[in-house]
Amino acid sequence: MTSQTTARADVYQALRGFATETELDALGPDENLRDALELDSMDFLTFVERLSTETGHRIDEDDYPRLVTLGSCIEFLTGA
Repeated sequence: MTSQTTARADVYQALRGFATETELDALGPDENLRDALELDSMDFLTFVERLSTETGHRIDEDDYPRLVTLGSCIEFLTGA
């Protein structure tokens, strides 16, 4: 099972290019990623693809609602 630290690092890696490290560090756990980082639909799909590749987790469209915030992404990846 993935640790929270590893999950956070994976999410940050998948978001690189959409936000700076400083912007990512400033994100609250319950902040909407799309709103906070101004991700459009294509950006979000790219993020999901990167996250899937980075973690080896299959991410289906039904899982997208679980990837709304940093906290929910970490929960999804850790199985919490």
